[in-house]
Amino acid sequence: MNKPDTTEKCSIPGKDTGCECSKPLKQKRVLTQKFMFTMLYIAAAINCIALLVVVFFIVGNGWQAITWTFLTQPPMESMTKGGTLPCIIGTLCLSLGAAGVAFPIGVSSAIYLNEYARQGKTLRIIRLGINNLAGVPSVVFGLFGLAFFVIKLDMGVSILAGALTLGVMSLPVIIGTTEEALKTVPDSYREASLALGATKLQTIFRVVLPAALPGILTGGILGISRSAGETAPIMFTAAVFFSPNLPSSFFDEVMALPYHIYVLATAGTEIEATRPLQYGTALVLIALVLGMNMLTIIYRAKLRRNN
Repeated sequence: MNKPDTTEKCSIPGKDTGCECSKPLKQKRVLTQKFMFTMLYIAAAINCIALLVVVFFIVGNGWQAITWTFLTQPPMESMTKGGTLPCIIGTLCLSLGAAGVAFPIGVSSAIYLNEYARQGKTLRIIRLGINNLAGVPSVVFGLFGLAFFVIKLDMGVSILAGALTLGVMSLPVIIGTTEEALKTVPDSYREASLALGATKLQTIFRVVLPAALPGILTGGILGISRSAGETAPIMFTAAVFFSPNLPSSFFDEVMALPYHIYVLATAGTEIEATRPLQYGTALVLIALVLGMNMLTIIYRAKLRRNN
């Protein structure tokens, strides 16, 4: 009785897998993979080292300025003394306002593009435009906000104008990350929901969005981070040189941490004397952005555990 032939065929036509000709090819693939992974590890290490150097430099130069007065008092004596409380409140208002504007609009747009829009040339053009907007310099969005929100809609220099400008700037990032998160949800989830009698809208809100929510929150984190650290958009639409009073409405102008750093470093009356305050303000900004991001990251991790 003849034994079955269990020899696998080589990927090279006419050759067997066990032949010597396939070994160099496998070794080449393994070496290429190891090389590429090594380059990725090196790139990641360089980024981490650069981040640590910047953080340690700012902490080393700014930690002495962090006092209770610095965190709870407005600037005083031509901003050479005092604190950053109006700047902290203004940054929080602008960042949260931008997130409140961009997040629902961005998520809704991504849902339409991924779940309802027909594939075709028009959709490709729209996605190309969104990707291009993500690379537009922030100063361009600032000029747009000045022309449209501040002047055309007569909002003036205010929290509302600044939040809307930052929201528009954050939209491409949120739309892109949300659409990618929706694509990771298996089609079997949608098919099972529709088979049980749910409508498409019910399927999206009760099945697709909960499954994609951790990825959607990633877009929110990126949007908030970018909004909190931008100077150019708010210097045209929301921020002022000095304002000791806290805002009482969305139509008030505010101080903000990024613009305050710019003022202290370039337009202050005693730039060298305020150098510790500059680093201290930068340290407060980093801590503020990190705190907002950590809250979102913790909530995202909780959602992933529940899923």
